[in-house]
Amino acid sequence: MPDALYRQAKALAESREISLAELVRNGLEYILRVSVPPAERKQAWTLPEPVHLGKDDPFVDPDWRSTFHCGQVAEKGKPYRVSRKKGAAK
Repeated sequence: MPDALYRQAKALAESREISLAELVRNGLEYILRVSVPPAERKQAWTLPEPVHLGKDDPFVDPDWRSTFHCGQVAEKGKPYRVSRKKGAAK
């Protein structure tokens, strides 16, 4: 136990007029009472099965990005430019 923690616990026990052992027991009883009990048997988590939403899989199309963005996909080599307000820092 770190010295600072021991000193604080000892001071609290003295202020409540109980022994340090009783303070520790009370603290452990409290933690065990408010803590969630561990699961009896842990099972390995797996991904749930995907749910079919009734539409065709959009990713089957190799050009799906263009389809999703209505044909407005940035072309290679063209930089994206942001218009700056007058007086803004460059």
